[in-house]
Order: sequence, then structure tokens, then C-alpha cells
Amino acid sequence: MLFLMFRLGQDRYVLDVEQVEEVLPFLEPTILPGAPHGVVGAINYRGTPVPLLDLSLLALGRPSAAVISTRVILVRYPIEGGETRRLGLVAERVIQTLSRDAADFVPSGVDAGMPAYLGPVASDAEGLIQLVRAEALLPPELREILFRQLAVAS
Repeated sequence: MLFLMFRLGQDRYVLDVEQVEEVLPFLEPTILPGAPHGVVGAINYRGTPVPLLDLSLLALGRPSAAVISTRVILVRYPIEGGETRRLGLVAERVIQTLSRDAADFVPSGVDAGMPAYLGPVASDAEGLIQLVRAEALLPPELREILFRQLAVAS
């Protein structure tokens, strides 16, 4: 399988490229007043508003660094009825892909208290790499708020 790698702080994370629609340069979002923690606004993608989550803000409590390798990863986020919506993820050091067998990713052994979006881990000479489950980034109530708010705004 092919994965897109990025960093949260010094740690490495990957997304399955099958979930990724496009990787964009960082775009300044339009602020969504009253948006929940982690949601930094929305961007205009080909005439359609797309909610934007900052993964560093969500996971580490600090915004992603404004560096040249900070990108918006546009993912296809599954919703009811087999449909998908676009969701933008701000991440740091989005500069490489990784080819690994899915079986290389195993449970970390530390599941209690972990966010649902953090999946199993693989290891290499540099340490651990954690899989991010894009479909688990939004709890149902947040998914409803984001996609409903954007539908009203458009």
C-alpha cells in the first residue's frame, strides 16, 4: 500500500493515499465563527467550501507551523449512504510517500484514552509511524455541525 507521510511535532504519521484526493499548498482559511476545537475554518476548493482541520492543533494543542512544507491534504471523508465529502487537513512536513504492507501496521498496545483516529503503528530504523484513520477524525456531532454549517454558507 502507498501512504502519504506527515509529521505532528517530531512524530511521523501516515494516511492511506486511497483517501487522499489532492495535496495543496497551505491556504489561509475563511474563519468559521464558533467552530469546534481543531477546526480552523474553510477553504474554497474549485468553488466549493471545504472544512479545514489543523491536525497539530487537534492532536498537540498548537497550530501547525507556517513553513513551506505545511500543506492541506484534501481527503474524501465518508458520510452516510456511501457518499463522501471533502475535508481539508493541515499538516506539517508533507513531503514524502511511504510504501508498506498493511500487515506491517500492528496495534500500539496503548489504546486506552487514544483518539479514535489514531490507528496501528509500523516501525523502521527511525522509529514508529502511526496510521491516521481519516474516517474517524470527526465524531458524528462534529461531522454534522461542519457539513451542515458549510451547506448553509454556500
